[in-house]
Amino acid sequence: MQLPRLVAAAALAAASFVPVAVPPPQPWVWPLSPPHRVLAEFVAPASVYSAGHRGLDLAAIDGEPVFAVSGGVVSFAGVVVDRPVLSIRHTGDLASSVEPVTAVVTAGETVALGQLVGHVAPGGHCSARCVHLGARLHGRYVSPRLYLGGIRRAVLLPLEGPSTLWGAR
Repeated sequence: MQLPRLVAAAALAAASFVPVAVPPPQPWVWPLSPPHRVLAEFVAPASVYSAGHRGLDLAAIDGEPVFAVSGGVVSFAGVVVDRPVLSIRHTGDLASSVEPVTAVVTAGETVALGQLVGHVAPGGHCSARCVHLGARLHGRYVSPRLYLGGIRRAVLLPLEGPSTLWGAR
């Protein structure tokens, strides 16, 4: 009778696992030419099925060139529901996606860092005024800023309080 509870607890723990972002061998580059104006930031969902914003919305114009954020293999280039999407698999079980983007590459094709991979297309949730950049590590969404160099590393402080940091008593 204990086994079903144990299995359920293990499944719950696995479902709530949030992967630690691992830096790629080389930092990502922005998928659009400068300036890089972020219209909406990444907002982590509370759970896999909760609301959130699973990427960055970058200001863009229809037809603007889109570049590979890192080298990898195109895993998908096609339409999802009502928008063209492009996904690239990178080393370390990391993937990037951009939408709405009309791809100039095909699934299975190897792409290089900064290579032209498509053009901004109409559609998506910000309708021809942005490109949505997503990042997934081990299948879970993480902030693309972790790979673009936009988030400083967190430093944990001791629980005793700041006075212990400088030897004050």
